[in-house]
Amino acid sequence: MDEKCLFLRCSHYLVMLLFGVTSVYAQQQSDSIRKRTATEIFLSQPNFSAYKDNYFITGVSLRDKLSKETSDIKYQISFKYLLSRKPLFDNVYSFITYTQKSFWKVYEKSSPFEDINFNPTIGVIRPYTDRKNRIGYYSLMFEHESNGRDSLQSRSWNFLSFNWQGQISNKVVLRTRILIPFVSGDNPDLLEYEGFVEAGLSYTFIPKKLYMEFLIQKGSKLDWKGALQTQVVYRPFKSSNQYIFLQWYHGYAEGLLDYRKETSMLRLGIIIKPTFMNFY
Repeated sequence: MDEKCLFLRCSHYLVMLLFGVTSVYAQQQSDSIRKRTATEIFLSQPNFSAYKDNYFITGVSLRDKLSKETSDIKYQISFKYLLSRKPLFDNVYSFITYTQKSFWKVYEKSSPFEDINFNPTIGVIRPYTDRKNRIGYYSLMFEHESNGRDSLQSRSWNFLSFNWQGQISNKVVLRTRILIPFVSGDNPDLLEYEGFVEAGLSYTFIPKKLYMEFLIQKGSKLDWKGALQTQVVYRPFKSSNQYIFLQWYHGYAEGLLDYRKETSMLRLGIIIKPTFMNFY
């Protein structure tokens, strides 16, 4: 069995495992070291705060010969704003977010930006705490994603996303995301590569110090299109919220422009990660 087939088969089984574990543990209880409720932790954050990871990393392709053309910088800026600290109903809160992910060919002549993806959203979130003090949340969001280009290079779509993230133990956090598109935009085959579902797992080796995270996406068709992302996060200094960040991405749709292209990129850099389990 060649390397590609082995990777794809492992990805398939891991997706099935993650979703199976999620469905079981979402209804069960487990021990937790946290004492505050999920709502108290959620409301302790400022109205304006980090959303997804904010990072700046650079690296090379693992599939192609090392060159200026196969190396790049990838960075992400992401924040959220809580619209009101009063719940809409039944502990449900409203918020807006903005995420921008960029791919910068900084080593090439004139250092062009290859692709920039814009992702504004509006949604609602419900934090929860189970009887054994395990925390988590559910959220429902309306999302738009595009690369801001026109003509043949235009990429855009709109979708609803249902998200769940929760503690399984004091070391393991699982999350799942279900996408419901309703406008195909300029790329009706995007879902063949992006898919309707994704699953993630975070493991804490040393609290507030060393983490490992996995993310799997599965394309919508019965083939092996999708992606696997693995990353290690390490904080070298206690007085800072900046971490060293190593990320490996293998698969499709890392960026919107070339979502049909299979890539394998290894990058290293800095990430700002205020809390291990963000609410988004």
